[in-house]
Amino acid sequence: MNHLLLYCRPGFEKECAAEIRDLCEQRGIYGYCKLDEHSGYVLFVSHQPDGAELAVQQICFSELIFARQWLVCLPLIEDVDREDRIAILSQHLEQFPLCQELIVEPADTTEGRELQRFCNSFGSAFSQSLRKKGLLQKKALHRLHLFAISGDCFYLGYAAIDNSAPWPMGIMRLKFPKAAPSRSTLKLEEAWHWFIPQKDWHRYVSSGKRAVDLGAAPGGWTWQLVNQNMFVTAIDNGPMSPELMDSGQVTHLTEDAFTYQPAKRFDWMVCDIVDKPARVTQLMTEWLVQDWCRETIFNLKLPMKQRYIEVKQCLQQLQNSLSEAGIEYHIAAKHLYHDREEITVHVRVLNATD
Repeated sequence: MNHLLLYCRPGFEKECAAEIRDLCEQRGIYGYCKLDEHSGYVLFVSHQPDGAELAVQQICFSELIFARQWLVCLPLIEDVDREDRIAILSQHLEQFPLCQELIVEPADTTEGRELQRFCNSFGSAFSQSLRKKGLLQKKALHRLHLFAISGDCFYLGYAAIDNSAPWPMGIMRLKFPKAAPSRSTLKLEEAWHWFIPQKDWHRYVSSGKRAVDLGAAPGGWTWQLVNQNMFVTAIDNGPMSPELMDSGQVTHLTEDAFTYQPAKRFDWMVCDIVDKPARVTQLMTEWLVQDWCRETIFNLKLPMKQRYIEVKQCLQQLQNSLSEAGIEYHIAAKHLYHDREEITVHVRVLNATD
């Protein structure tokens, strides 16, 4: 199995391809990528016959920034007889590991969304057939994926349940809370779900913590902090949502986020400022090195060109600075579904003192 299929946000195929080539080459897995711009997916083809399997065994899915989902797959299966799709596709499963469930999904594009109704109905029929044949087992460790290019053109593959995204299309669906002052609120909510396991929320995202929101107005991210019963210092020269201020949990300081310095440490610092990624990275580094926060989630707005290179440089700069300061840390980054021309970064200081 030397084909690795990766889903991504349409328009970010080049970044997704550059990243998977980079991570694979670091592990001695060499190959090339096939992609069409704005298609929403990338195909990595390894020169080694088992390169795709080696990649998913050696790379942790959480390392991938631009990929929403990945799966080891067969080459494109084309011109499938529409009257006999289930039988034709089933014959390819002999070389697959036993799977727990089947997900039939399209790309996250206009053309792909037109296939969603077909994916739902065919997925139901295909799943029933596989269960009757004993080809889907509840205790299996893999998930079967059928990625639909059209009604007769598919990529058939599988992903390890513990090393892949759990959602169809790799997309976490969240409902916009009507009380929130802006849709940017979903970025922070998705980030918490992505970076912090739900079982750990009581420890890291819990009532009574002190948080600061840099560049807060009108309060989309502050709303999420308040919703978790945190006490928030909102830093922005712009106005905050009156409803948020009425909560009694928000202190609004009309100051510049780049010059504000706290009198004491916060549990959380969040930041969604529109500025050059290098400048934001420098600000985040200062907060962490100066011990002004224990944990942070922030966004890096990406340039139009060389986006993957910019991301690598910013993250490497941050890691180098923290290491030089003797700070133990956990860092992760993701191009979230609710992000656009940006990525979201999470950093937790591991050796913070009380």
